[in-house]
Amino acid sequence: MKIISFNANGIRSAATKGFYEWLAEQNADVLCLQETKAQRDQLDDKQFHPPGYHNYFRDASTKKGYSGVAIYSKKKPDEVRTGLGWPDFDEEGRYIEARFGNLSVVSLYLPSGSSKEERQQFKFKVMDWIMPIYKEWLASGRDYVICGDWNIAHTAKDIKNAKSNEKNSGFLPEERAWLTQLFEEHGWVDSYRHLKPDGQDYTWWSQRGAARAKNVGWRIDYQVISPGLKSRLKNCEIYPEPKFSDHAPYMVEFDK
Repeated sequence: MKIISFNANGIRSAATKGFYEWLAEQNADVLCLQETKAQRDQLDDKQFHPPGYHNYFRDASTKKGYSGVAIYSKKKPDEVRTGLGWPDFDEEGRYIEARFGNLSVVSLYLPSGSSKEERQQFKFKVMDWIMPIYKEWLASGRDYVICGDWNIAHTAKDIKNAKSNEKNSGFLPEERAWLTQLFEEHGWVDSYRHLKPDGQDYTWWSQRGAARAKNVGWRIDYQVISPGLKSRLKNCEIYPEPKFSDHAPYMVEFDK
């Protein structure tokens, strides 16, 4: 089973850069997209509906051209869910879940707090609110793969300039401690870090200061899995090239 997660920073923009042609070569079973930045009726063109895939979208209902998540899958899901029960979060188009038997694949886009303090406070609220949901998922006995842009780099290995970013959103001590709690106390697994304990790859680069050319990046895109799937982790890959957005697609292969 091969799953790809990708923050497109505008799926229509990524499409013009050849993303769907690249996807056709990957033979992925599931694709999770974040930041589609489009309403469903803006995606009627056939390129957004590649052959062999079922597709499902959760747009932002708060404002057009903002946020939005999607799931593409070769197999038709038994069920698709698009809300977690808090309108402030759900209406920004940040969660979609496809269920296949006992497996749930989630495309998740956690808020960024970098634009202003108000959004950082919203991010903290989301973190507090969603942690019990993650606990419920673990207790359910289902297998989960939570794909997405979590907007947090966990450790110094996950960011190029750790020291100078300790007071910046996405690398704040409280954010990092929250991920540590998720992984070390609750048992969720960071698929990349499990497969590459010493890896220092990045999935996002600022569009300022030639950050990508200099590989001054952050690893903020994850596939976080429930503990029962850990033994099935086989391989993972981040694809910084070709460039489809300011993020790179992240792929994980699982043994069946």
